[in-house]
Amino acid sequence: MLEFVQFRKHYSHNVLIRMILLMITMIVILIWQDSFISEIYFKNQKTDTGLIINGAIISLFLIGFIKMLITLTLYIREENAIIKFLRNYSETPNTPIENIHPKAIISSRYLMMQNLYDKNTQIEHGVLASALIARESTRISLPKFINNILILTGVFGTIVSLSIALLGASDLLDSTTNLGGMGTVIHGMSTALSTTMTAIICYLFFGYCYLKLSDVQTNLISAIEQITTNLLLPQFQVKPESVLYEFSGLIRSLQGLVTQMSKSQNHFEEVETRLMTALESYHNNVKDLSSDMSTIKHLLHEGFRLPDDLRTEIK
Repeated sequence: MLEFVQFRKHYSHNVLIRMILLMITMIVILIWQDSFISEIYFKNQKTDTGLIINGAIISLFLIGFIKMLITLTLYIREENAIIKFLRNYSETPNTPIENIHPKAIISSRYLMMQNLYDKNTQIEHGVLASALIARESTRISLPKFINNILILTGVFGTIVSLSIALLGASDLLDSTTNLGGMGTVIHGMSTALSTTMTAIICYLFFGYCYLKLSDVQTNLISAIEQITTNLLLPQFQVKPESVLYEFSGLIRSLQGLVTQMSKSQNHFEEVETRLMTALESYHNNVKDLSSDMSTIKHLLHEGFRLPDDLRTEIK
């Protein structure tokens, strides 16, 4: 049955491995460039603004990344359930959800369609598909939100850092002998650079992972809808055309039954006629036998010259 469903098997597993490898690569690069990172992010910081904003950006990135890993783990189970469902459908079509978790998407879809079919309810495939898409979109709502605001956090950090730089420039203009204002300006520009760089790097990495997660979700939903269209709807869908066809078949069966009953009735009439003929023949034979017995009695009486009183007894 796999030829009826076009989807990439174990796609979630491959994407998960790819994301983990990218994360490991990023960690290796950070360790390799630790001195450069220390110069930009930690040394000569007049305020904690850069650490706070960069920490918030990285925290958002890690929260979204962990959520995507959890979602991919769930989708790995769903893809395995689909593969097992197709295998079961090929071997035992009557029990395709055997040994599949009841809360799996494919099990829920099968049980829902079976319930609607048992209640003689029209199955609307479009409604089922829309409900599935709406439900699955909530799984990645948090990564979607983080993906949308991650680049804005860098803009926010840049604005805050430029505000600090402007404050330093204001102090520098007020007092030409105060070099602390110049340090504040440099710190603000450095913080703006670091927050923007952090946001861009995190956004690029997170955006790629989010895109692959969306591909995994699309691949899964597509497989569910293909199974529904090619396998489940022909089994559970009740269409007016099929009802009329089955009704016409029932009428043809009834016509055949009526014809057979008519033939049986004719046969019964023929048997009845034969029975009546046999009964008439039997009555005629009985009458002939009575006449013969009377004749025999008369011959015996005459031959043996019996008296009249004995003749009466014989009669």
